[in-house]
Amino acid sequence: MDRAAVSALAAELNLPEVVTELLCRRGFGTVEPAKRYLRPRLEQLHEPHQMLGLEVGAARIARAIRDGEPMMVHGDYDVDGMCSAALLIRAIRAVGGRVTAFIPRRMEDGYDLTMAGVHAAIGAGARLLITCDCGTNAVEPVAAAMAAGIDVIITDHHLPSGPMPECLAVINPRQPGCPYPDKDLAAVGIAFKLALAVYRALGANDEPVRWMLDLVALATIADVVPLRGENRVLARYGLKVMADTRNVGLRALLRSAALEGRLLNAGRISFILAPRLNAVGRLGHALRGVELLTTDDERTANAIARDLEELNLRRQDIDRDILRQAQVKLESMDLDATVGIVLAERGWHAGVIGIVANRLVEELWRPVVLIALEGEEGKGSGRSIPAFDLHAGLAACRADLRRFGGHRMAAGLTIDAARVPDFAARFDAIAKERLSSADLTPELRVDLELPLRSATLDLEALLRHFEPFGAANATPVLVSRDVRVSGPPRVVGQGHLKLWLEADGARVEAIGFGMGTLASELAAGTALDVAYRLDRQTWDGEVRLQATLAALRR
Repeated sequence: MDRAAVSALAAELNLPEVVTELLCRRGFGTVEPAKRYLRPRLEQLHEPHQMLGLEVGAARIARAIRDGEPMMVHGDYDVDGMCSAALLIRAIRAVGGRVTAFIPRRMEDGYDLTMAGVHAAIGAGARLLITCDCGTNAVEPVAAAMAAGIDVIITDHHLPSGPMPECLAVINPRQPGCPYPDKDLAAVGIAFKLALAVYRALGANDEPVRWMLDLVALATIADVVPLRGENRVLARYGLKVMADTRNVGLRALLRSAALEGRLLNAGRISFILAPRLNAVGRLGHALRGVELLTTDDERTANAIARDLEELNLRRQDIDRDILRQAQVKLESMDLDATVGIVLAERGWHAGVIGIVANRLVEELWRPVVLIALEGEEGKGSGRSIPAFDLHAGLAACRADLRRFGGHRMAAGLTIDAARVPDFAARFDAIAKERLSSADLTPELRVDLELPLRSATLDLEALLRHFEPFGAANATPVLVSRDVRVSGPPRVVGQGHLKLWLEADGARVEAIGFGMGTLASELAAGTALDVAYRLDRQTWDGEVRLQATLAALRR
C-alpha cells in the first residue's frame, strides 16, 4: 500500500487514514472517484436513451397512454420481476394509462414469457405487451404475440442464450450491440429508466417515478447484482426513499417484518424483507406480490402482507426438510471426486430448491443444481461460486436440457427426468474442466489490519458511508492481532458464540454466528487473532459497538 497516497487522500477528504486506506484498497485512490463512491448522486446515472431500444419502447408506451390502448405488463415471480412490474404499472397508471398485470405461476406456467402469458394478453385485449425481468430468450412466444397483433417490448437483464426475439423493442443492456455503459442493472433498474423516458416523452414531471426508487432498491439488493456503478446510486437513494415510502403495500410489508421505523440497510432487505416477498412467488402466486406493491388501499395491503408472512414461515419449514434430504444424498457421494453437484428427487418443491441450492453452495463451495422431479419432467435451480459461470456451464450442457436461463451465479432449467444422470455427469465434467482446486477453497477477504483500540463507534459510523454492502461491495473485514478473551465465552441463541475481546485497554463485545462449539475451547485470557465486521446494536436506547466475527485463530 502506498502510504503517501493514503495520507494525501486523507488530507484532501479530511478523513482518517484508516478510512482512506480502505478506499485505496477498493480502487478509489484519487479524490474524484473517492468522492463519487462516498457521495453517490442521481446525477451520476446514465441517460436512459443510451440503452438500445429504449427510446422506441418509451415512445410506443407514451402513444398507448395517450390513445387509451390496453396494455399488459408481464413480470416474473421473484422480487426483481415483481418490483419491475409494479414500478411500470404504477408509473403508467399515474399518467392515466390502461394496464393490467400478468405473472406466471411458477409450477403451472414455468419460467419466462410463455404461451400462458401470450394467451393472457390476448384474453385481456392488450395491444401492447411489456415484459419485466424476462423475455430475452422467449423467441417463439414473442413471435406468437406479434402474430396476434400485439406489439411486444422486452425489458430484461438476463444473458441471451440464442437469437434475440423479433419484436418492437428489446431493452436489455446485455444484448449484442447495446452501447449502454452499465451492464449490471437489475431488471428493476431498466424498468426505472424506461419509466423516466416515458414521462419525458409525455412531457410529464418525472418526480412520481423517482419516488419509486424504493422498489428499485428492494429489487436491486434482492437480486444480488453488483452494488457498484449505477446500482450503488439506485440502492443508496432507494433506501432513503424506502424509509419514508409513499407505497402503501411496501409500508405494510415493512410493518409485518418489524422493520418500520428501523434503520434500513442492504442486510435487512436481503434477509428479512425480500424473503417475504419471494415466498409468495415460491409457494403461492406472485401476482399477489404485485397487487401488494400497486395497491393504495391500507386494508388490502395489510391482508396481503399477513399472507406473505405466513407463506414465509411455511417456506422456511420446507427449506429445512429439503436441506436435510439433500444432505443425506450427499453422504453417499464422493465429494472429493465431485466438483459440479447435481441432486434430484421426487416430492421436492420446485419453488424452494433454489434457496437450498444456495445453502449447499455456502457449505460445500461448489456449483450446485437441485432438480425437483414430477412425472417425466424435472425443474431445476442452480447456484454457483464466483469462479464458475453457471449460465455458461449450463450452455455447455444444453444437449441434456429442454431449456435454461439465468446468469453467472444463478440459473433455472427444465429437463426430461430420464436425462438427469447424463446431465449430472456432464455438468460435473464441465465444472472439473473449468475450476481449479484453488477455486474450491473459499478465501477470507481481509480489508484492513488495525489495533483493537481503533475499532470504535466513530469508525463504524464512517464505514457506513461505504454502504450499501452486497455483491462487489462487501462489508469491510478488519483484523486485529494478539487480542485476548475477556471473561468466559457464552453460547447464545441457536449455537452462537458471545465473548468480549480486549487489548491495550480497549474492550469490544463480539459475536460469532454459528461458532458456539468454540466456546469450550476459549478460556479467559486466550490470545487470538480475529477477523470481524463492525456493527452497532441498540439496547434500551443504549448504542453499543459489536464485532461480528468472520474467523479467529489462536
